[in-house]
Amino acid sequence: MTPDRSADATHADRAASGAGPALLLLAATQLLLIMDTAIVNVALPSVGDDLGSGSAGLSWVANAYLITFGGLLLLGGRAADLFGHRRLYLTGLGLLAAASAAGAVAGSPGPLIAARAAQGVGAALAAAAAFALLLTLFPDGPGRHRALGVFAAMGGLGGVLGTVLGGVLTDLLGWRATFWLNVLVALVLAAAALRLLAPGARRRERGFDIGGALTATGGLGLLAYALVGAGEAGWTGVRTLLSGAAGLALLVAFALLERRAARPLVPPAVLGRPALRLANVLAALAQMALFPMFFLVSLFLQSVLGHTPLAGGLGLLPLSLVVVAVAPQTGRLIGRLGLRRTMTLGFGLLLAGMVWLALALDADGTFPATVLAPSLVLGVALPLVMVTTNVAATADASPDETGLASGLVNTSQQFGSVLGLAVLVAVATAGTAAAGDAAAETAGFRSALLAGAVFAALATLLSSRLRLPAPAMAPPRQDRVGGAVE
Repeated sequence: MTPDRSADATHADRAASGAGPALLLLAATQLLLIMDTAIVNVALPSVGDDLGSGSAGLSWVANAYLITFGGLLLLGGRAADLFGHRRLYLTGLGLLAAASAAGAVAGSPGPLIAARAAQGVGAALAAAAAFALLLTLFPDGPGRHRALGVFAAMGGLGGVLGTVLGGVLTDLLGWRATFWLNVLVALVLAAAALRLLAPGARRRERGFDIGGALTATGGLGLLAYALVGAGEAGWTGVRTLLSGAAGLALLVAFALLERRAARPLVPPAVLGRPALRLANVLAALAQMALFPMFFLVSLFLQSVLGHTPLAGGLGLLPLSLVVVAVAPQTGRLIGRLGLRRTMTLGFGLLLAGMVWLALALDADGTFPATVLAPSLVLGVALPLVMVTTNVAATADASPDETGLASGLVNTSQQFGSVLGLAVLVAVATAGTAAAGDAAAETAGFRSALLAGAVFAALATLLSSRLRLPAPAMAPPRQDRVGGAVE
């Protein structure tokens, strides 16, 4: 039996290497989408100076993108299954390019915010379709683990690259250059996709679940709106609460509709899979700790240690380099330890890194003494938790469910990011509101990071309960080489 498994493994490796150019294309899409968020965040002060927008308007330049991106990921994933993965991928890139061009020529905050919302729509379609294409190209097994490692590496690199490019482009060419960069990269990726990606078949399926699509998209969009405005007060705060309640009501209506729909957007049987549910919860918890950590560290370096915005972004470069180095090796670690043990190891390192970073913060410290060492631990943890949660969330997906699986896990990650940022920023603000000096700010950042460590601790405990369904665990599967997936 061993020679047969080795031969099958060799065949799988050759197939994976043949899909290498397509993987690089899809990973570059992930890089673009992560980089775009970081670039715009760096450029926001210049946008405000040029367009005369206050802090509230500037926040919506970022939030409009997050709301449409988070609200449409699920619909985008299911639409990719129905209408073709490449078709939706190209549509998303085209819309992203057009919206970026509109943002680049915007003369006032209103059109710019509208352009950012349209960018989020394009990003949701492109992200869900790209992830579904990866799942189609690489069946569950070592090849998929390596591919997901490449994805994680590009995500880690995108955050820092976006911060650096945002600072350089804004300083040299102005904030509009950051939007034109999106146009250029999206068009290059679309041209490459026409050559590297097969058209794929379009499913002839009647009765698309319009009710499910409207309630899911509306519910997720309103919930995202409520989350990004969670720290606001007054009438805006009341409006935020009402939006959250309306979003939850629409999601309840969505759940009821899905039980009766002939062809539901999300079949109840899919959500009934325990491993899939737990994996999506873990994916959200990972982002609730990781996404705010990047924001808080950059802010600490600038507001407490006095670094420039560009230097604050470069402070995260060592972490990103560790991510790029570790992520491609995650598949091998899964093969040796098993999926569950690797996942628990990753969340344990995430917990240790968050606690270490929180306790190391010092208003009178330096970057090497406070941030560098714990950030390297977090750089190891990030690809381990991202790859393993993605593997677990998609392991049981059939070929007709790859878009749905990608939409679910992407939605979990996106809402984890938004919720984590809202909670941890609120914690940090509560700790600094009274004083405002460096020591008080540091105490606020420390409290926020410890709150993130609580999310990591919960994920560490839950990850030990993960049990993949029997087909994903069975040794006879020929696309695996050694090492059990637990």
